[in-house]
Amino acid sequence: MSLQAAEEAPRASHGARATILSFVIDAFGYGAASALALAVDWGSLIVMTSYLGLHYLVAAALAFSFGLAVAYVLSVKLVFRGRSKYSASGELFGFLVTGLAGLALNQMLIFAFVEGLHLPVAAAKAPTAVLCFAFNFLSRRFFLFHPARP
Repeated sequence: MSLQAAEEAPRASHGARATILSFVIDAFGYGAASALALAVDWGSLIVMTSYLGLHYLVAAALAFSFGLAVAYVLSVKLVFRGRSKYSASGELFGFLVTGLAGLALNQMLIFAFVEGLHLPVAAAKAPTAVLCFAFNFLSRRFFLFHPARP
């Protein structure tokens, strides 16, 4: 190993740790924002299906949209503040596109859990929420926002 390679190894290791730390911090922040968005989503879903009598897929789409609005505001204002790769309108567009992809995933999973596994709608939302969280966080973290600076 050359002297130059030996000097660069700790820097590379520090850079990798900083990148992982940045990812973990973003994941926890996005997780907190998503928990509030999920409360809005899940609560709306239950109200619309149990009390308003809406079909579960219509209610799931509306509830997901309410949660998406909460996630957007909290993500932009608190989690990824000032780190957008795009203009404000481009950022909103990207957030909506990833949100629509997340909505499609949400609808497919809710349908599969309710119709295929015969779970109640509220129970079907639990695994759906976990999978949609992972999809939304990863797509937004990598495509819409710059990583935090160490």
